[in-house]
Amino acid sequence: METKVVLDTDKWIDNYADYLYNYTIVRVNDSDLAKDIVQDTFFAGLKSAKNFEGKSSERTWLVSILKRKIIDYYRKINSKKGQAEVRMNFYSDGDNEGDWIEERVPQTWENEAEKSIENKELKQQLASCIAALPEKYRLVFTMKTIQDFDTEEVCNELEISASNMWVLIHRARTQLRKCMEDNWFNS
Repeated sequence: METKVVLDTDKWIDNYADYLYNYTIVRVNDSDLAKDIVQDTFFAGLKSAKNFEGKSSERTWLVSILKRKIIDYYRKINSKKGQAEVRMNFYSDGDNEGDWIEERVPQTWENEAEKSIENKELKQQLASCIAALPEKYRLVFTMKTIQDFDTEEVCNELEISASNMWVLIHRARTQLRKCMEDNWFNS
């Protein structure tokens, strides 16, 4: 006799909202958008709760739904060429900031404003170079390198082979390096 696994949907917000939000904000770098995607994830989870088989934890199951929502978001914005720019988050805030030991080391205050401006400009230039990549390169690079999706997920979503994915990533990195050399390091 098979036991039906029951999800505790009443506790999802208390138990998983912060984790899912932090997971999402790193990938979309927009607070309101991240909240919307997490909300969509909860709705999708509720709609498909009857399909939950208990082969993973609730959180793992919700994260897999969340990943699909993030992929859907990037598919949507990338289908409207030129309407959206890939944004990056270099862990400059939130739970991912630095390392807990390094955060306790006294920091020098000299040139902090200059470093901040330079980092912001570097981040903007890198985002600009990523946005200038051909669409397929940008999608593969973003999903694999920035969003940290598994190779299998990227290949399934974009309907490409693993070897093709790695070729596209190599070409994207080559173009990014050239773009950064031309626009940042040699300027």
